[in-house]
Order: sequence, then C-alpha cells, then structure tokens
Amino acid sequence: MSNSRSAPRRDSACAWDDDPVVASWEGLPRLEQTVTADACVVGLGGSGLAAVVELAGRGLRVVGLDGGRVAAGAAGRNGGFLLGGPSAFLHSAVEAWGAPAVELYRATLAELDHLAAVLGPDVIARTGSIRLAGLPGAPRDAAEARDRAVEEADCAALAAALRDNGIRVEHYEGELGTGVYLPDDAAMNPSRRALKLAALLRHSAELYEHSNVRLIDNGRVVTDHGAVHAPVIIVAVDGRLEQVLPELRGRVRTARLQMLCTAEGLPRRLPCPVYGRWGYDYAQQTADGRLFVGGGRDLFADAEWTTDTSPTTAVQHYIEYVAERIAGRPVDVVQRWAASVGYTDDGRPLCAETRPGVIAVGGYNGTGNLVGAVAARAAVALALDRTPPPAYLAG
Repeated sequence: MSNSRSAPRRDSACAWDDDPVVASWEGLPRLEQTVTADACVVGLGGSGLAAVVELAGRGLRVVGLDGGRVAAGAAGRNGGFLLGGPSAFLHSAVEAWGAPAVELYRATLAELDHLAAVLGPDVIARTGSIRLAGLPGAPRDAAEARDRAVEEADCAALAAALRDNGIRVEHYEGELGTGVYLPDDAAMNPSRRALKLAALLRHSAELYEHSNVRLIDNGRVVTDHGAVHAPVIIVAVDGRLEQVLPELRGRVRTARLQMLCTAEGLPRRLPCPVYGRWGYDYAQQTADGRLFVGGGRDLFADAEWTTDTSPTTAVQHYIEYVAERIAGRPVDVVQRWAASVGYTDDGRPLCAETRPGVIAVGGYNGTGNLVGAVAARAAVALALDRTPPPAYLAG
C-alpha cells in the first residue's frame, strides 16, 4: 500500500465536496430570530429535504434547519449509491417481513425515478449497480474461497426473488468477478444531489444552515440563536437520532461508516457502483479515475458503534486493501472521512410520532439515499393526514 500507514487526520475532508458545484455553494443564512411556520424540519439531508418538498407541496409555510451545511453529515458523505430496496437483500427481507419488503423496493425505485426527473442526468446517473460475490481478484485463502461460494449462491437467490417480483436483474460475470447487475439503480455525488435540491427549494421554503438545535418541545424548536414555532415538527436525523430525541434510545443506534478517496488517474474499471462481500464493502469510480471506497464496519463492529466521526487507522487500512482489490493495483489515498448513520434491530427504517406533533425518521441501516426520502414522505402523511406508516417502516 502507498501512503496510509500513518494515523488518519481527525479533520479529514470529504472528497465529494471537491465537486465544483459543491465547492461554489454560497450557503444559507443562520436562523437568528423567532419565526412561526406551519411545519419545521430538523435535518437537511436527503430525507429532510424530501420532507420539505412534500410539506411545501401541500402549500404549507415550512422552515428547515441544519446544524451545519446542508448534507454535511452522512447525507453528503456516503458512497453515492442509489439502490432499490431495503438494507437487506430482497429475498432476505421478504423472509423477515413478507410482502412489505417488496413494497419498499418498489417505493424506492419510484423515488429514484422522481429524483432523476427533478435533478436531471448531471446529478443522477442511471448506471445500474453490481453486487459481487466477494471482492475482485482470486481468493486470498480457503476461508475467502468458501465465503465467496456461499455468496454466489446468495446472489442467485437474490436474482430469483427479483425476477419473481418483476424487478429487472441480470447475471454479471466480468473482470471484477461474478454476481448480479441491477439495471434500475443509479449513482450520484451525494453532496451535489442535496445542494441542488436545497437550491430548488429556496423560493418555496425557508432553509437555514449552521443552526444547531438545542431543544424540541411543545411545538417549538430552539436553536443556538433563534427558534421556530410550528405545530408539525419532523426530525429527519439519521445518525445520532437517539441523542436528538432521547426517547428513541434502544430503538435506533448510531454507527460510524468510513470511506476514502484515491488520487485521480486510475484506469476505468467500475462501470457503475459496485458492492461485494455481502454488501459490506462498496466503491464507485468517477470519470477522472478516482475511487470512492467504503466498508469494513462488520469487521470492527464493536469500535464502530459510536457517535465519533473520526476515521480510524484499523478500518482505513482495511478499506485501502479493498480499494487495491477493486483497482487491481496499488492506490494512492488522498482523503479519508467518516459519518454517523442509524441502525434498527430488525432493519426496518423508523417513522414514528415520538411526542405530540413530533415525527422522527431515521435508522436507515446504511442505505438512506432512497429509503430516507420514502420514510420522510410517510412522516408527512402521518403528521398531516394521520395515515399510519407502511408496514415496511417501524412505527
């Protein structure tokens, strides 16, 4: 490996923010007064912005708040995958939840179609995705060979479940290995996705950055420098949700996901987002040859159940190994980062009224780019129409 044996810096930047559209973001104001609205959304990542869109579409006065920049948390620091379905592969989710798992899969594909129509091909690339059995390259030992064989069988089971439910899937076999290709999926720069959505909302909602929320209670959201009075409050915070709403402790749990980015110029090897080893390891390659790689949380699980967002040496060394397997050569790592996300025990995302007038969404189990927006729309329906959340969401 190249340059990464030193401990990662704690202030590592996210390489997605190097995008010129993201780098030129002029920012939003900070809330510095008390305002009254019909609804307040706390958290302006993918799910929070979806909630703002839904509320504003109902003709309501909406205020949205974020403690930092829009999508400066996990919403802008993830792998940039837009994958249909829940975190569990469809056949496993069907075994656990039954038909609602298929309903969630269809809802996420509909959400992806909506995003593509709203944001356009400069943000959403309909590339499909590849699930590999294992990692690229020959197995390094007998244990890896055994696990790959088991995962190949699981890929076949996934493909059968998708076909049984009319969802497109193809067998994949190529230089990366074997697995399945999902043509309906897509890729994006997650920061660019969120900032374009925020820009589109500027004339239909009041959005504030760098407005840290200190209190949510009795129709009121208090920040460090202002407050919002609103009868409907939607808390769309995935990682650390149990800190924002302590009553959710035991229902959601925060974990750290880590990523890195390589230098430009690697030969083009990934035609689309690729994930392997049961989905724990994942990568996307941009047009300039950079690899954005994440994973390894399962191998260091005890340490990764944390609200700390500092990259760690152990996980980063493993991710660099994954990057070299994917690239098929040594890599030069230039940036490393981490973010907080939420998990639930049964894998179902959370959408629940936790206090009168306060709806929480989160616990996307590492796959919030589409699932989060689906949950946010359900939260609006619950808040305004008293429609119970679908069975694929934990109420």
